[in-house]
Order: sequence, then C-alpha cells, then structure tokens
Amino acid sequence: MLRILAAFCLALIALPASAALPSLSQDEPAEAQPAPAPTAGNTLSDQRDPQADTRIANRLRDIYAQVSGFSAIEVEVKEGVVRLTGSAPSQQAIEEAGAIAARFDVATVENEIARDTSLSGTADIVTALVDRMREAVNMLPLIGVALLIGLAIVVVGYLLASLKFVWRLFTPNDFLADLVASAIRFIAVIFAAVIALDIIGATALLGAVLGGAGVIGIALGFAMRDTVENYVASLMLSLRQPFRANDLVNIDEFEGRVIRLTSRATVLMTLEGNQLRIPNSTVFKANILNFTRNPQRRFDFTLGVDPDDDATAAAELGRETLAGLPFVLTDPPPEARIVEVGDSNVLIRFLGWIDQRETDWFKAQSAAIPAVKNALEGAGFGLPEPIYRLRFDPRSASLPFENIAERDGAPTRPRKPKPDAEAVLADVAPSDEIDQMVEEERESPEAKRDLLDHRRPVE
Repeated sequence: MLRILAAFCLALIALPASAALPSLSQDEPAEAQPAPAPTAGNTLSDQRDPQADTRIANRLRDIYAQVSGFSAIEVEVKEGVVRLTGSAPSQQAIEEAGAIAARFDVATVENEIARDTSLSGTADIVTALVDRMREAVNMLPLIGVALLIGLAIVVVGYLLASLKFVWRLFTPNDFLADLVASAIRFIAVIFAAVIALDIIGATALLGAVLGGAGVIGIALGFAMRDTVENYVASLMLSLRQPFRANDLVNIDEFEGRVIRLTSRATVLMTLEGNQLRIPNSTVFKANILNFTRNPQRRFDFTLGVDPDDDATAAAELGRETLAGLPFVLTDPPPEARIVEVGDSNVLIRFLGWIDQRETDWFKAQSAAIPAVKNALEGAGFGLPEPIYRLRFDPRSASLPFENIAERDGAPTRPRKPKPDAEAVLADVAPSDEIDQMVEEERESPEAKRDLLDHRRPVE
C-alpha cells in the first residue's frame, strides 16, 4: 500500500514539469527553431545585408548628382557608416548634404565635406545672384503695392498728427499736444513698415528690424538717460504746475523769479538781473521754496543788549517798536524772543510780518533793524560790542600804541546824531525792477514755448 502511494506522489510531481517543456516534433530537431526578434528600439542588428552599403552609396551619389552644388561630394558607406568628403559651395549646403544621408537606415554619418573657397565656384555664385535679381524684378509690382500702402498709412498718420487743435482739447498744454502728435507720427511709420514688409513676405527681415530697433532703443536709453529723464521731468512739471510766472522761488541753492518753463529747463531771473536755466530733472527732484504763494512773509533779525540790563524789558520795547511801524502787520503780531546769552550780551530775536504785495521784504527788514536799535539805545539799553583782551609783547612792538580806550572810564568817540525814523521808513514799497525784466523776457518770441498756464490749478 505504501508503494502505491509513493508512486502516485511521484507521478503528480512529474506531471507539471513535463507540461512546462516545449513540444517538439519528431521530424524537426530543437535547433531548427527560429530565435525571437529583438524588440528594443534603436537597436543595431548583428546581421547586415552585404549589398545594403552599396545600395545606400549609389543612392546618395544619384541624389547628390541631381542637386546643384553637391556634384563634388564623394560618398563611402561601410558597415552602415556613411563618410562624406569633397567640397560644397556653402555651409548651408554642407549641412543639407549631411541631413540627406542621415535619412537612410545607417549607423552614423561622418560629414567631412569642406567649403569650397576657390574661384571655381564663381559661376554658381553669379548664377545664384542673377536668379535673385530676376526674382526681385518679378516682385517689383508687389513691392510697389506695399510701398503705396505704407505711404498711405504714413500720410494718414501725419494728417492726424497735424490736427493739433484737436489734441489741445484733450491735453492741458501745447507741450503735451506736440507729444501726442509726435507719438502718432512714430506709430504711423512703424505700422506702415510692418504692413509693407508683411505684404512682400519679408517677415524674417521684419523680425530682424524689430529686434535691432529694440537693441538700439535700449542702448540709446542708457546713453541718453539724462536727456530722457529731463524730458519726462518736463512732462511731469507741465502737469503739476508747481509755480507761476514771476513767482519768487528758491530751488535748492538757486533763487530768482520764474520767467518760463520750457520742455528742457526752468528759466529764472535772479535778483541780480541774470538769467538762470535749471534742468527740469533737477527742478523735479529739488526742494522748491515759493515765497510768492503766501503774500504774508516774516522777517527777523537779532540784537544784543548788555547783560546788566533787563532783557525782558528790552524785548518788550523792541516788540512795541515793531508794532508801531506802519508796514508791519498786526495779525500775526510781531514777536521778540530771548534766544541766547552770549559772551558779553544777551541776544534777542525780533520777528515781524509784512504783506509782500505792498511791502518789499528786504526794505522792511532794513528799516526795522535801525528802528528797534534806536529805540533801545534811546531808552538807555546798552548794545555792547564783543570785548577782547589783547596782550602785546613790548619786544615785538615797532610803533607805540596811543589812545587805547578801556571799557570803563575811557573817553569814547562821540556818536553821530540818530537819523529820523520817518526818513528811514519813507520807502518800503516793493521793488519792480526784476518784475519788469521778467515781463520783458516773457514777451519775447521764446514765450510761445512756455508750459506754464495760469488757467490751470497750481499744485
């Protein structure tokens, strides 16, 4: 019984092994079965038809013989490797010959073709040149139509740009109107060139022109950075209107009355009567102090009284003196401030307000100083000068010193009579010399380029 069970188990084990073996025919040996073909892509076969190299070489020679400029190319094919030698008229022809060979079922292409630089290819060059000229002549009607269309676009653009009265309706000043007109003309020329080149099919040339224009524009932008910045500043100042004509302004360290604002510079008339031109880029970034915008302007000056005197009483007397001057405004009222104790005096700063439409600032300050000084001295307040102690070496003195006055007890020089206050305050009216010069400058032909417009609000 055990033997029967063991034989049955062996039969079960042998059955799957026999099923896994391939069935072979008795008449055909196992070695005659074909091997499976490789499935991996771009895999070179280890077997090659000996006639394939010859067929590929002959086919390439026939093709090159039919193409102009490929007749001097020699072909050699061995084991699927194509070797091209000889010469071709241009680098483009060399690359085309290699591309043609690469289309065949070959392992690789060794392109050793040299460019023909001898004079033997002159005939081909002349022929190609004649063909190009013939093509250009045939395209003359199309070129004429493209030129006419481009010219029509340019004419329309210039006509639109010439309607400046229309652009002035939409722009705040003539400068912006001219800028809009220039932009229209520029766009018209560019659009005409694009349309004309597209009609004749020169899209490659169009791309080259636009690319070159972009590079040139970037280069010019860096080279003319200051000019472009100045132009943009002129545009912004014409929109902002930071001052009016004849305004007294201080731009950085420059002070004067405004004559005009041009597309490049702001023209001032200095208080010395000189014409000053400041680039608009500087004006746009500068701190502008306008003295004319507010008609009320304050002047101030400082006087020193003796430390032994009552500084508060002196300040009050000076303030009352300022309040009594006819050109000093009562609102805001004048002030007097004790600001510093010096080496030999107490400094008091006096401040007063005037109306610039009726009083000149410089004249008012010049008249107020002697008025307060005379009032203080008349009330017995001393206005001492700085005291310096000098030591002289008698060995180095060549001349005797005489009439050395000490601070106390020495005779002093007699004082001159004080001028009449009414005479001092006789004329504080605003000076109009600079105003007249500015008006004369504004009436010149250059005034047409002025970007200041009194009708527009000031920033």
